[in-house]
Amino acid sequence: MRVVSADGTPIQAYRFGDGDPVVIVGGAFSTAEAGVDLATSLAGAGYAGWTYDRRARAGSGDTAPYAPERESEDLAAVIAATDGPAAVLGHSSGAVLAYFAAGEGVAVRHLFLSEPPFNFADDPSAFALADRLQAMVDAGQDGEAVTTFQIEGVGLPAEMVEQIRQTPDFAKLLPLAQSVVYDATLTAASPRPSKKMLAVTSPITILIGEGTFPIIARACELLDEILPAAELVRVPESGHHAIDAPATTRVIAARLA
Repeated sequence: MRVVSADGTPIQAYRFGDGDPVVIVGGAFSTAEAGVDLATSLAGAGYAGWTYDRRARAGSGDTAPYAPERESEDLAAVIAATDGPAAVLGHSSGAVLAYFAAGEGVAVRHLFLSEPPFNFADDPSAFALADRLQAMVDAGQDGEAVTTFQIEGVGLPAEMVEQIRQTPDFAKLLPLAQSVVYDATLTAASPRPSKKMLAVTSPITILIGEGTFPIIARACELLDEILPAAELVRVPESGHHAIDAPATTRVIAARLA
């Protein structure tokens, strides 16, 4: 299904199953495909699992200039197509986006924030990273943009990134170079929950798996501390910053029942 965002950008979304809708928002370097396992698992549990290509990814379009508000509008368009109210599961930067959108007034039944990378720090260089990444993309240096984001935005060791660059899968990341500029901008704009985000009244569940990045594990714990009404759930089946679909489905279903 193709929906149209407020600024006219086409957004490609996919629905699996019938029932109360749950929209999956992916993180950096992910497309709708990354959410298919969870969406189909949710369908098996009696929900309509929705996954979509964020702007500048795969089947979705892109319209300049970028701002996090535009991606909030994208999510709103997908939710509108579900005939909600919809719960939203955001993973990694997708969790930041989901929470940001709720703060902007996008109606969300329940927020499931899976390992959101809030750093709770004021880093003036964060926006500079987004600017440098955009300059690389504009110069046709998609590979440099991808690896720079992996090192400076994600925090992967340079040696690991070089190994990734030598694999056939690296070529699949190149078409997503523009989108990492957007992820860098989004996370720079929201190093911690804003006043609007803190005012969100929807139920919030924070999910954390095993063996994730220590900075993300700490971010989840800090988020839980500043949100008294939120619930922190450890999902041992999810590991290394990846979602285990059956276990995550159980967490979601138990809170939407």
